[in-house]
Amino acid sequence: MTDIVYGRDDSRLGRFELRPVDPPKDAGLLHAWVTDPKSVFWLMQDADVADVEREYALIAASDHHEAYVGLHDGVPAFLVEKYDPARSDLAAHYEVRNGDVGMHFLTAPTEAPLHGFTRAVLATVMEFLFADPATWRVVVEPDVRNAAVRRLNASVGFRIEHEITLAEKTAYLSTCTREQNR
Repeated sequence: MTDIVYGRDDSRLGRFELRPVDPPKDAGLLHAWVTDPKSVFWLMQDADVADVEREYALIAASDHHEAYVGLHDGVPAFLVEKYDPARSDLAAHYEVRNGDVGMHFLTAPTEAPLHGFTRAVLATVMEFLFADPATWRVVVEPDVRNAAVRRLNASVGFRIEHEITLAEKTAYLSTCTREQNR
């Protein structure tokens, strides 16, 4: 059993938990998620299982990037990445501050969506990140074409700072402080 590093109960949707990604064990599952057509903004559409395992092995070995499988009532249902934006491409696009944490999340494709599920996932992720007293602000960079995630981000307190051009996309650099988080 892999250790749960964070858990949260949602009064309507149940238990949400995070555990570290185990690259050899999770590669097949993550491959199905990141290559699904609904996950186009994850930018791994052409990856094979070995590519996914390699990518998450690099993250697991990193001292500034972490990945977690999110569980909903004990079943894998989402993916979270936490990283140091000062050690990423973002550092060239904004003034990184002490306490900034970068984040990506992906909900697993499903044939039976639950109303409010993605919002509950994002609430769990934000609570997890802000549970660390060193975290002052969460930084994200959603693709400018991804209006759905921009609306979702705004619902928890993210504000768009400005548009940036990264190697793989044009994005809206967005931030959410502890005080903005709702």
